[in-house]
Amino acid sequence: MKDYIQQIPFLELIAVCNDAISAMQKLNENKIDLMFLDLHLPKIKGLDFLSTIKNPPKVIITTAYHEFAVESYQYQVLDYLLKPIGFERFVAAVQKALPTAKTESQITNEPEFLFFTVNKKRAKIQVHEILYIESQKENIKIVSKERIILTRHSISELEKILPSDFIRIHRSFIISKSKIDFFDSQSVEIQGNQIPIGRNYKDHIKSLLGY
Repeated sequence: MKDYIQQIPFLELIAVCNDAISAMQKLNENKIDLMFLDLHLPKIKGLDFLSTIKNPPKVIITTAYHEFAVESYQYQVLDYLLKPIGFERFVAAVQKALPTAKTESQITNEPEFLFFTVNKKRAKIQVHEILYIESQKENIKIVSKERIILTRHSISELEKILPSDFIRIHRSFIISKSKIDFFDSQSVEIQGNQIPIGRNYKDHIKSLLGY
């Protein structure tokens, strides 16, 4: 689960707790927006713990047991994930935790900002400022209006969680359609940057860009 969380740029891991008592302490010390709750905790079971929280954060249940699913939804949990949990199922669950303010991106469950690990810190970047993303072996380069971020991440996993404005045009490039200045059958240009269209992507890009 920790590995999955670290792969989702708009999630920031605050703490990992092994029992309900330490989890309660972290909830009192920090503003927690989302909690992944295992039902089989020592001392106090997961649902019993959930019933004691006065103002609980959004909760996603993680468990190997299906028989508690109906009971858990009495606590307005966002989702109920059965182990082993696949990454795509995990992504679908955390999308439900995104804010629901009246903006176009939030209405469609698309994140307004993402966090990326840079030099052991978490760097926040506004999604609408991203121009394009380039895969560089084990790293990705995120180019925005204001800065360039280099971080260890999979471009394929990032592609799954980016808003619909972003399209893959090459095995090494994802671009923002709204930031395109010029394009032809071979490449697109974004603020002076020439970005190639991969051979295997050309037919798909033709239909998206209309050329």
